[in-house]
Amino acid sequence: MKSLILRVATRYLAALLLIFSLYLLLRGHNEPGGGFIGGLVGATAFVLHAIACGTAEARAALRVQPQTIAVTGLAVALVAGLVPAFSGDAFLTGEWLFLFAEDGGKGIPLSTPLMFDTGVYLVVLGAILTLVLAMEEEI
Repeated sequence: MKSLILRVATRYLAALLLIFSLYLLLRGHNEPGGGFIGGLVGATAFVLHAIACGTAEARAALRVQPQTIAVTGLAVALVAGLVPAFSGDAFLTGEWLFLFAEDGGKGIPLSTPLMFDTGVYLVVLGAILTLVLAMEEEI
């Protein structure tokens, strides 16, 4: 598509969609949101970019092959499930690590559920982009 208005608007919309997708990812588990819906919103940003600027520019903006993103997400989700095994817990049991925790303070919580959601985010993002960009190139 050769619309100047769509190209300019896409720059701003794609950035907002990516920020919102990260917000949804980090909001998950405790409230509605998470890796799946965050990945869908993130993929929407790149699909919009592909419609406005073409698939070649969308792939260049992505910088990594969508298949690589999906496989990396699967690996991250698998590692999140296996981490509890090192402490003797069952597969996919939630584990928390508090960074920068001072004497009795909470610190910054990192958890395997967040790691799993990040893996799901990457799988959904990579899978949707693989399908949509392939279909867009066929047209």
